[in-house]
Amino acid sequence: MIDKHTAGLVIDEARQDRGLTWNRLAEIIERPPVWTVSALLGMHPVPQAIADVVRDELGLDEDIAKALTRQPVRIGPTDISADPTIYRFHELIAVYGAALKALIHEEFGDGIMSAINCSVAVDRGTHPDGDRVRVTIDGKFLPYAWNASEG
Repeated sequence: MIDKHTAGLVIDEARQDRGLTWNRLAEIIERPPVWTVSALLGMHPVPQAIADVVRDELGLDEDIAKALTRQPVRIGPTDISADPTIYRFHELIAVYGAALKALIHEEFGDGIMSAINCSVAVDRGTHPDGDRVRVTIDGKFLPYAWNASEG
Protein backbone atom coordinates (compact mmCIF):
# COMPACT_ATOMS: atom_id res chain seq x y z
CA MET A 1 0.00 0.00 0.00
CA ILE A 2 1.36 3.41 -0.99
CA ASP A 3 0.73 6.38 1.31
CA LYS A 4 -0.86 9.62 0.11
CA HIS A 5 2.33 11.68 0.48
CA THR A 6 4.35 9.27 -1.66
CA ALA A 7 1.51 9.10 -4.18
CA GLY A 8 1.65 12.90 -4.40
CA LEU A 9 5.36 12.82 -5.20
CA VAL A 10 4.76 10.23 -7.93
CA ILE A 11 1.90 12.29 -9.36
CA ASP A 12 3.98 15.47 -9.42
CA GLU A 13 6.84 13.67 -11.17
CA ALA A 14 4.50 12.11 -13.76
CA ARG A 15 2.80 15.47 -14.32
CA GLN A 16 6.12 17.16 -14.99
CA ASP A 17 7.31 14.30 -17.22
CA ARG A 18 4.21 14.79 -19.37
CA GLY A 19 4.65 18.57 -19.50
CA LEU A 20 1.38 19.28 -17.70
CA THR A 21 0.95 22.31 -15.48
CA TRP A 22 -1.10 22.06 -12.31
CA ASN A 23 -3.61 24.42 -13.91
CA ARG A 24 -3.99 22.16 -16.94
CA LEU A 25 -4.45 19.11 -14.72
CA ALA A 26 -7.13 21.04 -12.80
CA GLU A 27 -8.90 21.77 -16.09
CA ILE A 28 -8.76 18.10 -17.04
CA ILE A 29 -10.41 16.99 -13.79
CA GLU A 30 -12.71 20.05 -13.74
CA ARG A 31 -11.70 21.21 -10.25
CA PRO A 32 -10.19 24.49 -8.95
CA PRO A 33 -6.38 24.64 -9.20
CA VAL A 34 -5.64 25.10 -5.48
CA TRP A 35 -7.97 22.20 -4.55
CA THR A 36 -6.41 20.06 -7.27
CA VAL A 37 -2.83 20.56 -6.10
CA SER A 38 -3.76 20.10 -2.45
CA ALA A 39 -5.77 16.95 -3.18
CA LEU A 40 -3.20 15.38 -5.48
CA LEU A 41 -0.44 16.08 -2.96
CA GLY A 42 -2.48 14.19 -0.36
CA MET A 43 -4.54 16.68 1.64
CA HIS A 44 -8.05 15.72 0.44
CA PRO A 45 -9.81 12.47 -0.38
CA VAL A 46 -10.27 12.38 -4.15
CA PRO A 47 -13.48 10.89 -5.59
CA GLN A 48 -12.83 7.59 -7.39
CA ALA A 49 -13.90 8.97 -10.77
CA ILE A 50 -11.36 11.81 -10.52
CA ALA A 51 -8.64 9.46 -9.25
CA ASP A 52 -9.28 7.28 -12.32
CA VAL A 53 -8.94 10.27 -14.67
CA VAL A 54 -5.66 11.30 -13.00
CA ARG A 55 -4.38 7.71 -13.18
CA ASP A 56 -5.21 7.44 -16.89
CA GLU A 57 -4.00 10.95 -17.80
CA LEU A 58 -0.63 10.43 -16.09
CA GLY A 59 -0.21 6.73 -16.87
CA LEU A 60 -0.10 5.74 -13.20
CA ASP A 61 -0.64 2.45 -11.41
CA GLU A 62 -3.90 1.58 -9.65
CA ASP A 63 -2.21 1.81 -6.22
CA ILE A 64 -1.69 5.55 -6.81
CA ALA A 65 -5.40 6.02 -7.61
CA LYS A 66 -6.33 4.06 -4.49
CA ALA A 67 -4.05 6.24 -2.36
CA LEU A 68 -5.79 9.35 -3.71
CA THR A 69 -9.20 8.14 -2.54
CA ARG A 70 -8.18 7.49 1.06
CA GLN A 71 -8.95 9.92 3.89
CA PRO A 72 -5.87 12.08 4.54
CA VAL A 73 -4.03 12.89 7.71
CA ARG A 74 -3.94 16.66 7.40
CA ILE A 75 -0.57 17.48 8.86
CA GLY A 76 2.36 18.54 6.79
CA PRO A 77 5.98 17.56 7.13
CA THR A 78 7.44 18.98 10.34
CA ASP A 79 10.00 21.12 8.49
CA ILE A 80 7.58 22.63 5.96
CA SER A 81 7.59 26.06 7.64
CA ALA A 82 11.28 26.41 6.76
CA ASP A 83 10.36 26.69 3.07
CA PRO A 84 10.68 30.41 2.17
CA THR A 85 7.28 30.63 0.45
CA ILE A 86 5.45 28.88 3.29
CA TYR A 87 7.40 30.84 5.89
CA ARG A 88 6.08 34.08 4.34
CA PHE A 89 2.53 32.91 5.00
CA HIS A 90 3.48 32.34 8.65
CA GLU A 91 5.07 35.80 8.69
CA LEU A 92 1.97 37.31 7.10
CA ILE A 93 -0.24 35.83 9.83
CA ALA A 94 2.22 36.88 12.55
CA VAL A 95 2.13 40.49 11.31
CA TYR A 96 -1.50 40.79 10.14
CA GLY A 97 -3.33 37.98 11.97
CA ALA A 98 -4.56 40.13 14.87
CA ALA A 99 -5.68 42.85 12.45
CA LEU A 100 -7.55 40.36 10.25
CA LYS A 101 -9.20 38.87 13.35
CA ALA A 102 -10.27 42.34 14.56
CA LEU A 103 -11.68 43.25 11.15
CA ILE A 104 -13.56 39.96 10.83
CA HIS A 105 -15.07 40.43 14.28
CA GLU A 106 -15.98 44.05 13.52
CA GLU A 107 -17.69 43.10 10.27
CA PHE A 108 -19.30 39.77 11.22
CA GLY A 109 -19.32 39.54 15.02
CA ASP A 110 -17.79 36.90 17.28
CA GLY A 111 -16.79 33.92 15.18
CA ILE A 112 -14.28 32.51 12.73
CA MET A 113 -13.68 32.04 9.06
CA SER A 114 -13.98 28.39 8.13
CA ALA A 115 -10.95 26.67 6.64
CA ILE A 116 -13.13 23.66 5.85
CA ASN A 117 -15.94 25.44 4.00
CA CYS A 118 -13.80 27.70 1.84
CA SER A 119 -12.14 28.17 -1.50
CA VAL A 120 -8.63 29.43 -2.20
CA ALA A 121 -7.34 30.91 -5.44
CA VAL A 122 -3.97 32.19 -6.61
CA ASP A 123 -3.49 34.55 -9.53
CA ARG A 124 -1.08 37.14 -10.88
CA GLY A 125 -1.49 40.89 -10.76
CA THR A 126 0.62 43.49 -12.52
CA HIS A 127 2.32 46.37 -10.75
CA PRO A 128 4.98 48.89 -11.82
CA ASP A 129 7.34 47.46 -9.16
CA GLY A 130 6.88 43.90 -10.43
CA ASP A 131 4.24 41.22 -10.69
CA ARG A 132 2.06 40.61 -7.63
CA VAL A 133 0.89 37.34 -6.12
CA ARG A 134 -2.81 37.48 -5.23
CA VAL A 135 -4.16 34.87 -2.84
CA THR A 136 -7.90 34.94 -2.27
CA ILE A 137 -9.47 32.99 0.58
CA ASP A 138 -13.26 32.84 0.50
CA GLY A 139 -14.35 31.22 3.76
CA LYS A 140 -17.75 30.81 5.34
CA PHE A 141 -18.26 32.80 8.54
CA LEU A 142 -19.05 30.60 11.52
CA PRO A 143 -20.41 32.45 14.53
CA TYR A 144 -19.46 31.20 17.96
CA ALA A 145 -22.44 29.58 19.66
CA TRP A 146 -23.02 27.79 22.92
CA ASN A 147 -25.08 24.70 22.32
CA ALA A 148 -25.76 22.49 25.32
CA SER A 149 -26.08 18.83 24.51
CA GLU A 150 -29.42 17.26 25.16
CA GLY A 151 -29.77 14.36 27.48
